[in-house]
Amino acid sequence: MTTDTTGTEPRVLGVPEMGLVLLIGVSGSGKSTFAAQHFLPTQVVSSDDCRARVSDDPDDQSASADAFALLHTMVDIRLRRGLLTVVDATNVQRHARGELVRIAKANNLLTTAIVLDVPEALARERNEERPDRDFGPHVIHRQRRDLRSSIKRLDKEGIRKVHVLRGPEEIERARIGLERPWPDKRELTGPFDVIGDVHGCRSELETLLERLGYALTRDTDGRAVGARHPEGRTAVFVGDLVDRGPDSPGALRLAMNMVDDGDALCVPGNHENKLVRVLKGRTARLTHGLDRTVEQLEKETPEFRDRVLSFCDGLVSHLVLDDGKLVIAHAGLKEDYHLRASGRVRSFALYGDTTGESDEYGLPVRLPWARDYRGRAAVVYGHTVVPHAEWLNNTLCIDTGCVFGGELTALRWPEKETVAVPAEQTWFEPVRPAVPEPASDGPPPAVIDMHDLGIDSGRGLHVETPDGAVRADEGSTLAAFEAMSRFAVDPRWLLYLPPTMAPAPSAASPTLLEHPAEAFSAFRGSGVEQVVCQEKHMGSRAVAVLCRDAAAAERRFVPGELGTVYTRTGRPFFADPDVGREIVDRLRAAVTGAGLWELLGTDWIALDGEMLPWSAKAHGLIRDQYASVGAAARASLPAARDALAAAAARGAGVDGLQGAVERRIDQMEGFSRVYRRYTWDTDGAAGLRYAPFMVLASEGREYSDADHLWHMAMAEKLAEAGDMVHPTRYRTVDTTDPQDCDNAAAWWTDLVAAGGEGAVVKPVVGARARGRKGLTQPGLKVRGPEYLRIIYGADYTDPERLAVLKERRNPGRKNGMAMREHKLGLEALARHARGEPLWRVHQPVFATLALESEPVDPRL
Repeated sequence: MTTDTTGTEPRVLGVPEMGLVLLIGVSGSGKSTFAAQHFLPTQVVSSDDCRARVSDDPDDQSASADAFALLHTMVDIRLRRGLLTVVDATNVQRHARGELVRIAKANNLLTTAIVLDVPEALARERNEERPDRDFGPHVIHRQRRDLRSSIKRLDKEGIRKVHVLRGPEEIERARIGLERPWPDKRELTGPFDVIGDVHGCRSELETLLERLGYALTRDTDGRAVGARHPEGRTAVFVGDLVDRGPDSPGALRLAMNMVDDGDALCVPGNHENKLVRVLKGRTARLTHGLDRTVEQLEKETPEFRDRVLSFCDGLVSHLVLDDGKLVIAHAGLKEDYHLRASGRVRSFALYGDTTGESDEYGLPVRLPWARDYRGRAAVVYGHTVVPHAEWLNNTLCIDTGCVFGGELTALRWPEKETVAVPAEQTWFEPVRPAVPEPASDGPPPAVIDMHDLGIDSGRGLHVETPDGAVRADEGSTLAAFEAMSRFAVDPRWLLYLPPTMAPAPSAASPTLLEHPAEAFSAFRGSGVEQVVCQEKHMGSRAVAVLCRDAAAAERRFVPGELGTVYTRTGRPFFADPDVGREIVDRLRAAVTGAGLWELLGTDWIALDGEMLPWSAKAHGLIRDQYASVGAAARASLPAARDALAAAAARGAGVDGLQGAVERRIDQMEGFSRVYRRYTWDTDGAAGLRYAPFMVLASEGREYSDADHLWHMAMAEKLAEAGDMVHPTRYRTVDTTDPQDCDNAAAWWTDLVAAGGEGAVVKPVVGARARGRKGLTQPGLKVRGPEYLRIIYGADYTDPERLAVLKERRNPGRKNGMAMREHKLGLEALARHARGEPLWRVHQPVFATLALESEPVDPRL
């Protein structure tokens, strides 16, 4: 409890920036004025305001029960969201404060009380000046009596800090000082080296620090007493520096000196927690190696033992680092507890989530909290011995049992690389047998949770990207979830879904619907000067994820498979699994022959491209929708021509109609030639071709920042090495050079005249190209006039029809969808490259599929 002793100096009242503040004082003590002077209006929850909201009268005492129910609800919501919340009510009675303190504890936040203690006469005078206050002086007297009896006991009610301001002068001089939560070290961005449970293994700790690049300072006995990294890295200890090992004092001395010198941070472990009780003279069982630490510390000086007590007792339950991206807690910490402060949070951080039961070895039974972790911050912890440090849902346990003969492990952050050194010997036999090596089942089965996709929230799916949020409504997301659950490849392969492609604006030419000039102009207008014109293949979009060997597939994707090829809706490309496996093997052979495993330093690769021919995937569509139309035309139009010829021979005036039929016959022949050109016979995998145009990702990185010339060079390497890989023709264009644009347009004209579908125009700098208004379209498709017959109809080139199409054609909605899906695709690849958990990668993947259900003209 603090009171003013400084005379006329301003008094700073420490208040946690996320927590509960109770203003306590009788009616007329100035609580509302104080709140308005020192806090934001949104931070203050007033009992009078709540009373007015439920009754239209702030003085209607009959509405108090409902008013306080509303107040408690608002306080609970704000504290759950981690917001500073100030309660403006009398709060002079313990039962009134008790419910608010309980709400703060339930949200794992601290409560601060600010008591405005003014003379009763002054409070009575102020109330008499307010016509809305018609209660008698006995009310003020009773409130002041309750306040006086409460002041000395407030800190016994679970209120962490109490500030008492006595009289109007002290109240006037008061200032608020916001205090950050103790774990909040978000301004420290590292880089960090997070070190697992040391347990007195000082020598192994020295070896690990040297392996990490730290320069050690040693005493006359050769023991390290300090360590500093020449590149300014910071070590972070996850606790359990002591017990079981041969030199707990040495490990403590090294860690404490590093922390004092600014070279390290540290959180407490459960073993430090127990050591503190012993050093304070409290009763504790000397088990689990604590007896060794006590014996070793008895050989140290009293000053050193005092230093150890001060150090261990002052450690904060957990640390939040690197702008909130990294959380360090000894036993881990679920997302709701980050930056919070309570006994419950500290217990979780020290011991983990337990059932309260003990196993046959007398050790607590722990709940697997990490399996359900969905936080964006990576949580790195120790406490539970694991054979190897492996990421699970953005959490990593790095206690690899050094003291038990295992390894001492560190995580480099933000590199996400682990470094380990072996134990010099088994220093302590574990009570529980060592955790056996898990069965070789690869990554855990991917379970797609509706909660992760926002389906059960009623809000749909909301995905944050560096270029803005993308939303998919609940119905579309549910449809995507249903489709994926029933028809998709194993979700562990689904690292990306390709975005739709927007068309170029309508051509200025009166005889063409699309032309490259408009694509060049669109990119030039957005500030993109260099583009690549890339041949557009008439096939079916196919993503290929390929593994170098079974070990890569087991480690990263699906055990027992070496890769997959899936459609842009996430379904297996081939109905026959044997055909799919053969294609995967042939593509893997091409990657091996091209040397991409070595060139990219990876054992798996993901490619985006087209599978040819179109009939390989669209055979039924071609037969039912296109070939049937062509067959009907070939059967009916010649008969119509013959009938008109006979009529003309009889002198009927059918010249105009005859010309229309002849023109329609030519158009239908052109229509049929288009779809025939993109079909050929295949037998299983024989006859299939794959035209890659982008390397999506490999181990530890994605390639959206690589320019398209690099991607095409990789595609050329594959085409040279694999007989089923189809090359793609392309050329670069300077959009500011009219002659270069004309030459590229002529190249496109020759391409489509020879039967090509058209081209895709993309910024040379790559998929993350930015123009004057930010991220640009990833590409604009420019389709040839003959190909467009199967899109808009055989007769779309008739001048009247073409004019109507141009007038009604509005690609704006398609452009918007393409851009949103492009953002999602980039985000999915980025999350996968960062090693984020699969559910995080699936959010943008599912959102891409959900957007596909939006109504957009399919011809665009």
